[in-house]
Amino acid sequence: MYPDQFEFHRADSVSEAVELLADNPDAELIAGGHSLLPTMKSGLASPDALVDISDLDGLSGVERNGEVTHLGAMTTYATVADDDDLWEDATVVAEAASQVGDRQVRNRGTVGGNIAHADPASDLPAAMLAANATVHVHGPDGERSVEIDDFFQGMYATAAGEEGVVTGIDVPEEGENTASAYVKKPAPASGYALVGVAARLTFDGDEVTDARIAANGVMDHGTRLPAAEDAIEGESVDADAVAVAGDAAGDSLDEYMVMEDQQASQEFRLQLLSAYTERALETVGERAGHM
Repeated sequence: MYPDQFEFHRADSVSEAVELLADNPDAELIAGGHSLLPTMKSGLASPDALVDISDLDGLSGVERNGEVTHLGAMTTYATVADDDDLWEDATVVAEAASQVGDRQVRNRGTVGGNIAHADPASDLPAAMLAANATVHVHGPDGERSVEIDDFFQGMYATAAGEEGVVTGIDVPEEGENTASAYVKKPAPASGYALVGVAARLTFDGDEVTDARIAANGVMDHGTRLPAAEDAIEGESVDADAVAVAGDAAGDSLDEYMVMEDQQASQEFRLQLLSAYTERALETVGERAGHM
């Protein structure tokens, strides 16, 4: 299916991109294009205009200050997935980026575009939720920071709004007592997540003192799994605790809002959610030396 006709604008600055979005209410931003273009081809998105920000300076790269890793919005998946330090400091984000599409997609697609597009089956939203990231947005009223728990608001909807430009993401670096992982069941044809689960656990000895667990592909946007978090906190990561947390994964979700399509029923997705929550926690436990 071919997309409808659209106008094309190339922004020379973030401020100009914001102005172009304000002047064209049905416009969409495009950077790498690997999140937006598939929805345009399928008819899920039909923007009247595209605002290209791919040539803007200062929006790509990885910077560290010892506490937080900053990812410029234009940083490619490949850059994140190939960064050895990120695998140490923000494992869940690097691992999710490494599972996006294929090498060609990872070479062009961007982390900012991925979370700004907010496809419910994308890999990075759950990883960013587990990592407790902060998103930087430039909008008509200037720059602001949005906690990741407040960022995803629905299918293809975020707190950036229709006129906001995601400029970067801050990811807290994992300390020596923290470990994380991302696992997914990919759709056979597209590689998108039928279900993907990201987990980050902090330990005091063998006991989990803080848990952040999130999923893609289940609801209409990436979402935390508080029942699974509550089930594993205060426990050691052993087979019994992992099984209890896996069983609890869907308890905090409205089962009537669980996604259902030609690829998976609601029931199957919830079964996958339980199984992949267990896999994510087992992987974290192994990496932390507790299983």
